[in-house]
Amino acid sequence: AVLGCALLLPVVLAEDCPSPCSCWSPGEAWGTRVDCSSQGLRSLPALPRLTRSLHLHNNSLASVPAGALDGLGHLQQLELGDNPWHCDCHLLYLKLWLEDFSAPALARLRCAGPAHLRMKPLGQLTGSDLGVCTRLLPTKCLQFFWRDLLLIAGVVITLVLVAWALKLSKKLVCQLTLGVRRRIPKTH
Repeated sequence: AVLGCALLLPVVLAEDCPSPCSCWSPGEAWGTRVDCSSQGLRSLPALPRLTRSLHLHNNSLASVPAGALDGLGHLQQLELGDNPWHCDCHLLYLKLWLEDFSAPALARLRCAGPAHLRMKPLGQLTGSDLGVCTRLLPTKCLQFFWRDLLLIAGVVITLVLVAWALKLSKKLVCQLTLGVRRRIPKTH
């Protein structure tokens, strides 16, 4: 009976839980609930990969680093309200991520700054409202971009060379065939 009761109680995941947050899970299959609300956080902590519910409301978060939420494939619930979001290019990642994850969550977020955007909903801002960013993608994405660009260029150059070689080989075959036919005397 004691074991049965223990299985019904939430399992506390102290080792994966970021400080000063609290975490619990009824089991790995159900994911982890991470509550970091009202902790005065200025930056996003490292989160457990099985996070299913994330509460970050009522903190001092102004932005979220690019790529910070990409590994949370089990996430179903996210609370981000009551944070002083600074709506510039550093918030573009969060805006784009929320457009895919949850339009209602995006609609609830309001800018605290800069002054000309104060109290505007983040979801209604355009790229020009957020300012010009020289680096919109995380470094790893830029590395993949250049790698992919080089691979594509290599494939295109290879295809051009193969096409040129085929054209040249057909021309040589035609010349050889014509040359052989001219040399063979016709016997009637």
